[in-house]
Amino acid sequence: MADVRRFLYINRKAPYGTIYALESLEVVLIGAAFEQDVSLAFLDDGVFQLAKGQDTSGIGMKGFSAIYRALGDYGVTKLYVEIDSLATRGLTLDDLQAITFEDENDGYAEKPSIIPVSKAEMAKVMAEQDVVLSF
Repeated sequence: MADVRRFLYINRKAPYGTIYALESLEVVLIGAAFEQDVSLAFLDDGVFQLAKGQDTSGIGMKGFSAIYRALGDYGVTKLYVEIDSLATRGLTLDDLQAITFEDENDGYAEKPSIIPVSKAEMAKVMAEQDVVLSF
C-alpha cells in the first residue's frame, strides 16, 4: 500500500463563470478515492463556493454546491475557510451551507467540516501539506 500524502486544494475563484471550482471538486474526489489525506481551503472569491442558497437558473448552469455536503462520505472532512476572505466579501460563517461528517472514531457523531482560520493559521495549514494545488 502506498504512503498517504497530505493534499490541500486551494479554491480562490467564484463557483461559476470558470471551470476552476468544478475541476477542483473532481480532483478532490479522485484524491479521496486513492485514500489520500485530502482537504480544501477557500480563500478570496473561493468562499462563495460554500455560500448557501446558490441559484444557477439565471446563468443556465447546473449547480454543484450540494456536492460539498457529500465530501464527508469520501473521507474529506477538513474544509478550511479564511475568515478574512469572508469578511472582505461581506459574508459570515452563517452565510455558508452547513457541511458535516460522521466521525467514526467518535461513535459516528456528526461534526462540522468547515474550519474557520485566520490568514496566519491558513499559512500554517499550507506549510503542513505534502502537496498544495491552487484552483
